[in-house]
Amino acid sequence: MKIFITGLLISLFLMMSVQTSKSFAPQGRDFGLGLMAGEPSGLTAKIWSHNDRAFALSLGSSYLGNIRVGVDYLWHFNAFNSKVVNMYAGPGVAIGIGESGGWWYSNKGKTWYKEDDELGFGVRGLVGINIVPRTAPLEFFVEVGLMLGIPSPIRTNFEGALGFRYYF
Repeated sequence: MKIFITGLLISLFLMMSVQTSKSFAPQGRDFGLGLMAGEPSGLTAKIWSHNDRAFALSLGSSYLGNIRVGVDYLWHFNAFNSKVVNMYAGPGVAIGIGESGGWWYSNKGKTWYKEDDELGFGVRGLVGINIVPRTAPLEFFVEVGLMLGIPSPIRTNFEGALGFRYYF
């Protein structure tokens, strides 16, 4: 029984070390910069911290505020047993600056717009699929998530975005 458990532990260790030694970054490059459309829309950057983990940064517009800055910590995993298509998931935070929750209404034929210049804060969880071509330092991605925004009043938002990054 001891031999079986020892063999099982060694096998698990070897399988885990093979999986984490794979680099999910395009052509082994650590920094990518690109564009994304959806929620949020704007610039995106990705910085790989480990072989299967990365920080994704976003700067753009969002319901959380006119300008939104976000950071996500992502774990990448090979769900499709492919060297081109992978999945990722992770938590994130975002800060919205400017109009948060503005709305339009009509008062006797006049149109008014409410603006709220306070900061908005949110936390989110997301999952995504990325496509990394073997021959180019590119990444294409689509992601969805749920944001819990904490401007006044507290609200949730379903988010989705697609985009690309070029790696340097």
